[in-house]
Amino acid sequence: MDIRDGAIPSAADSTTKVSVVSAELRRSQVTFKTVAVATSAILFVGLGVWVLATARFAVALTVLAFLVAVAMDQVVKIFQSWGAARWIAIMLVVLAIFVAITTLALLIVPAAAEQATDLIKSTPRLIDELRNSKAFRSVDRVFHIKAEFDNPSRKLAEIAKNELTPLLSVVGGLLTAVSGTVVIIFLAIFMLVFGGPLIERMVAEARPERRPTYQVMIRKIHDSIGGYVGGLIVICSINATMATLFLAINRTPFFLSLGLLSGMSSLIPYAGPFLAGVTVSAIALGAGGIGHGIAAAIYFISYGQLEGNVLGPLVFRRAVNANPLLVTLSILFLGEVAGILGAVAAVPLLAILQIVVGEILQLRQAGLMERRGTRIVTGPDGNPAP
Repeated sequence: MDIRDGAIPSAADSTTKVSVVSAELRRSQVTFKTVAVATSAILFVGLGVWVLATARFAVALTVLAFLVAVAMDQVVKIFQSWGAARWIAIMLVVLAIFVAITTLALLIVPAAAEQATDLIKSTPRLIDELRNSKAFRSVDRVFHIKAEFDNPSRKLAEIAKNELTPLLSVVGGLLTAVSGTVVIIFLAIFMLVFGGPLIERMVAEARPERRPTYQVMIRKIHDSIGGYVGGLIVICSINATMATLFLAINRTPFFLSLGLLSGMSSLIPYAGPFLAGVTVSAIALGAGGIGHGIAAAIYFISYGQLEGNVLGPLVFRRAVNANPLLVTLSILFLGEVAGILGAVAAVPLLAILQIVVGEILQLRQAGLMERRGTRIVTGPDGNPAP
C-alpha cells in the first residue's frame, strides 16, 4: 500500500515494517571471515611467543645473523659502487671477514683464553687482596660490604679455584662461540644472497598504492641498522684497543682478556662500559694496589665520557636518533626478558619501532590532510617535501 495512492497504511503494515527494521538492526555484523582472521591472528601471535620461548638460541643466532648481514651489505654496496658485481662484492666481504677471524683465532684468542683461565684461577687470591686493601676497608666502614664477599662471592671463588673447571669452561665457551660464529656467518651470507629477492616478492604482494611506503620503510630500517651495527663494530674495536694498551701500560695482569671484555661491553650502551669499568678497576685494585686501581678507574671514567659524548654521537649521528631515556628503558626491559641478547638488540629494535611508528603517523597525517582537501607532497626519502 502506498501513501501516494491516497491510502493510509494500516497498523499491521506499520508493525511489519518495524519488525523488519528491528531484524536488520539485530543482525550480527561479525562475519565468519572476521572470526577466522581474528582467530588466525591470535594463533599466529601465540605461535610466535612459543617459538621465542622454546628456541631462544636459534632466535638469538637469527637476530645476530640479521644484524651482521645488514652491516655486511653496507660494505657490499661500497664495492658495488666501485663497479663490482654483487656476487663478487659478497665474496670479497666474506673473504675479508674470514681473514679477520682467522687472524684473531691464531694471534689473540689463544692468549686471551689463557689469561682468562689464569684470571679464574686467581679469583680467590684477588678477592683476598681486595678485602685486605685500605680502599676496601674505608668503603666497608661506610657501606658494610665485607659480608657480601664472605658469602656468595667467596663460595664462587673457591669453586673456580679447581683446575679442571676453568679449563672446561673455556673449552666449552670456545666451542660454543666457534660454532655460533660459523652459523651466524652462513646465515648472514644466505640473507645477503636471497634476502633481497624475498623481500621484493613480499612487497610485490602488497597493494600498489602501499608499495612505495613499504619500500621507503624498508630502506630506512636497512640504513639505520646497518649504520648502527657498523658503528658499533668501530666503537668496540676502539674500546678494546685502547683498554688493552692502557692495562698493559698500567701493568695490570690479564690485560688482554680484560681489554677484550671492555671492548665487548660497548655492545650494551651506557650500562656495559660502566659495569666493565667497575669490574676491571676492582681487578686492578686487587692485583696491583690502590694506585693501579685508581688509575684504572680514572681511565674508564674518562673513556666513558669520550665514548658517550664524542664517539657515540659521531658514529651514530645518522644511524639511530633515539632519546637516551628510551634507549636506557629498552635495554633495561629487553635485558630482563632476553638477557644479554635482549640488551644488545635493544637499540636496533628501538630504531625499527621508531621508524615504523613514524611512518604510520605520517600516513595518518597525510590521510587527515587529504580529508581536509590538502595533499602532502613527499620527497624521495618518504618525508614531506618543503
